[in-house]
Amino acid sequence: MKNILSRHLYIRIWLAVVSAVVVLALVAAWLWQLDKERDRAERPGREIVLLNEAGEVLGQAPAKPTRRPGHGPVEFQVTTRTGETVFVQLPRPSRPPGGSRETPWMAQTGGFVGMLVLVALAVALGTYPVVRWLTKRLEALQSGVERWGEGDLAARVPVNGSDEVAFLAERFNVAAGRVQALVQSHKTLLANASHELRSPLARIRMGLELLDPTDPAKVGAQRAEIARNIAELDQLIDEILLASRMDSADNQPLQREDIDLTGLAAEECARTGAHLQVQAQPTVQADARLLRRLIRNLLENARRHGQGQGAIGTSVELRLDQVLLAGVPHARITVDDRGPGVPAHLRDRIFEPFYRLSGASEKEGGVGLGLALVRTIALKHGGGVRCEDRPGGGARFVVELPLTTH
Repeated sequence: MKNILSRHLYIRIWLAVVSAVVVLALVAAWLWQLDKERDRAERPGREIVLLNEAGEVLGQAPAKPTRRPGHGPVEFQVTTRTGETVFVQLPRPSRPPGGSRETPWMAQTGGFVGMLVLVALAVALGTYPVVRWLTKRLEALQSGVERWGEGDLAARVPVNGSDEVAFLAERFNVAAGRVQALVQSHKTLLANASHELRSPLARIRMGLELLDPTDPAKVGAQRAEIARNIAELDQLIDEILLASRMDSADNQPLQREDIDLTGLAAEECARTGAHLQVQAQPTVQADARLLRRLIRNLLENARRHGQGQGAIGTSVELRLDQVLLAGVPHARITVDDRGPGVPAHLRDRIFEPFYRLSGASEKEGGVGLGLALVRTIALKHGGGVRCEDRPGGGARFVVELPLTTH
């Protein structure tokens, strides 16, 4: 019962009004009873007595009328000593001209109008504290919404209680936080993108200025460098657009379909020269385009930053298996490399947009968005990603996605 009262404001207001009316009715009934008892105490007992000419009592009875019509005389029933029943009629007292008969209590309170005034006063006094408390909370909510609407995206409203107003304030705070995070994310994305775009553009411009057609020995190398910078610029723009679309479509459902994870991983491993190990052949329900991007970014990141001694095909490995997490079957994608690894205190930061490890800014194709997209895609599919140490040296990236259940 307490939980119901705390969660429903209208019940509390209704109970306050009902309580005020009930208290007023009880007080009125008590006053009326006191007035009735006082009137009886002041009035002696009455009875009807029949006498003959000699003054002898023929019969008597309490003065309780047997019939009280709306108009006409009042009738009393009297039983004589001989057992005969007689009826005595007394004329109704006439009212004074221009006046009306009133009970003492009605006269003291001012009649019906006075009682209505008391009812209105009691209801007003009983409901004012509740209504005022409610309006103060609504005013605080209005003030917070106005500040937020004027551009203060950090404005929040206080949450008091657990009723509808508190729920509205809480949901507003959640929505305001999401909007603030989205705006901040877009500002950060724009600032970082503009900074990252300068590097390949500057290198392309410098390469074009240094291009010397008269020196055939350098033309090939310069063209290759320009082509590499153009490819980096194209990849950066593509990943920026994808990250922006995913940020703006948080609440939009994915285009899910059953995907053979083994086939998809085999295609991407063949493209990058990575080695594939299949310990299970899971099928996941996911967006095929986004899942392909997730695997490609993991492999490109491992190829770019994790190559150690030996050929490419043996330095990057992708393993597929199936695990049970909290009673739910998951597909696990593990990508190993033989590079220097990732320091433990930076394993969370590498998934932030545009964050790159020290010394990696000039590496081929590194724009700092690949792992951030991996994490976003994994989260949107109900999974997750983490970075670990690879036994024997290097980095290991683990992605876990819930399996399709039929």
